[in-house]
Amino acid sequence: MITDITIGQYFPGNSVVHKMDSRMKIILTVLLIVAIFICKTLPALAVIVVATVALVLISKIPLKTVMKSIKPLVIIILFTAILNLFYGKGEPLVQIWKLKITENGIMTAVFMSIRIITLVVISSLLTYTTSPNELTDGLERLMKPLKIFKIDVHSISMTMTIALRFIPTLIEEIDKIMSAQKSRGADMESGGLIHRAKALVPVLIPLFISAFRRANELAYAMECRCYRGGEGRTKMKVMKFEARDYIALAAVIVFIALLVSFNFIFKKVI
Repeated sequence: MITDITIGQYFPGNSVVHKMDSRMKIILTVLLIVAIFICKTLPALAVIVVATVALVLISKIPLKTVMKSIKPLVIIILFTAILNLFYGKGEPLVQIWKLKITENGIMTAVFMSIRIITLVVISSLLTYTTSPNELTDGLERLMKPLKIFKIDVHSISMTMTIALRFIPTLIEEIDKIMSAQKSRGADMESGGLIHRAKALVPVLIPLFISAFRRANELAYAMECRCYRGGEGRTKMKVMKFEARDYIALAAVIVFIALLVSFNFIFKKVI
């Protein structure tokens, strides 16, 4: 399960999505997340699913990799679905004590599960198709107006990108520590929830030590290279919006308008 987490990883490629400006990709990701939340009908949800699949195909990210981004969240998705299953309105199809399962509850549970899956996939595509350096530059440019309020935009964007960049590294470190503990006879897979939680203590302590050591090494490396923040620094690559960026923005705006119209035309699920 640990090695299946792909959040924060970057997969190089030559697709149209890879070549887009990182600022536009961040903007479009936010707009698509908003589109998912304003979706309240089944036809709108179907359109979002089709659009998500199309984005995955256009980005040329392997389907296996995309499925890995969903796998760690299976428990959360199931928990959300079960909660919505018992809170539907209408005549009960099955009733256990005070808990009742209705047709509306089933529809809502399926609706919410698909909504979470599309949300995770679209969010993951941003890091899959954008390198950490491009992501840092894009975030910094988008947050540039905040400098009026004396906010250190460069430090914030750098911190966020470093955090994303080190997620795969920490996951790999956890896998190594767990393998080392298992080779010493540690049992982390059997027993109840409390037993498994206690078994993770020998993993968490060395993980924190390793994380702080890596942070110190990174700080020393940046100081040795005379890093002093974003003030006065120039960019090796000048960011510029291309025609494909404006076309993608127009397509997403039309897409959101279509979803909003679906909310008025068709019957709402939630």
